Amino acid sequence: MSEQNIVLYRKYRPQNFDEVYGQEQVVKVLKGSLELGNIGHAYLFSGVRGTGKTTMARIFAREIGCSDNDIIEIDAASNRGIDDIRALREGVNSLPFDSDKKMYIIDEVHMLTKEAFNALLKTLEEPPSHVVFVLATTELHKVLPTIISRCQSFVFKSPTYTVLKEMIGDVVKKEGYTIDAGTLDLIAMLGNGSFRDTQGVLQKLMSYSEDKRLSRDEAELVTGAPSTELIHALITALNENNTDIALTAIHTAQETNIDAFIFMQMLVHAVRNILHIRFSPGRAKELEKDLGEDEFTFLKSIAQEKNNINSGLLTQLLRAYAQMNNAFLKYTPIELAILKSIGNNN
Repeated sequence: MSEQNIVLYRKYRPQNFDEVYGQEQVVKVLKGSLELGNIGHAYLFSGVRGTGKTTMARIFAREIGCSDNDIIEIDAASNRGIDDIRALREGVNSLPFDSDKKMYIIDEVHMLTKEAFNALLKTLEEPPSHVVFVLATTELHKVLPTIISRCQSFVFKSPTYTVLKEMIGDVVKKEGYTIDAGTLDLIAMLGNGSFRDTQGVLQKLMSYSEDKRLSRDEAELVTGAPSTELIHALITALNENNTDIALTAIHTAQETNIDAFIFMQMLVHAVRNILHIRFSPGRAKELEKDLGEDEFTFLKSIAQEKNNINSGLLTQLLRAYAQMNNAFLKYTPIELAILKSIGNNN
């Protein structure tokens, strides 16, 4: 496979601790244990998908001297039964191929059956000295407490917008593209707090772009996100208590097949930024750099007025977002939130 065809999240997967974004608390402890020569026998990495748990495990394995031959990865979603864990228990007793230690990385460990968990527990209680386990999970509450108690546990944080933007900026530069602040902000928002998802959105945009200049218009087209003008029209309507324009904007989004969840994400993002600009001069300075001149100027003009763009609206929107999964018509909760905010409660 040519380098050009390698997906971004594989091409730019961190290869050492210094390349890891946004997990400083985990890196610091693991580095410290290496410096002290205090390597545990079992680690538990938990956090939402796409935050780098498996990548960190591979880096840690290499740092303790494991060759590729001595890094064994197991997908517990596909190998979840007691027979699979029995096979693992037999394998751990064999010596490493060409390293002092070997590491077992068990991904999605919460998928193991109860019987498999109990079998794994026995191995974790008395593992051979040459074996290190790293268990990774997106659902920590499904892991048996007895398993958790036998591991050093690390929680992987979802990356912040700032971290995602830094990562996007680095990748864009390395790939020879340019990107404006508004497009950068949109991609980071659509990444949903996941490095992998963010890089996936960026890859779509890069594949579409013909001139290596990544623009907001291209990003909206590729991702199906609503245009800035449509979101601005809705916010202006809310500002002016104009039900007609507000509902027309929502109807336009629906008729043009804009994903309701992305539409709501962008609306919430804009409203939240308006509140930050209104109440926090420090955040306002940061947003001026992050959002681009046109977007910031518009949001600041709204923030300077006393209107319906307030904490009450944000609360209504968040409630609506929670209701959208169960709604037959996904845009209906958004419409109800808007009508309540403007004051038409009938």
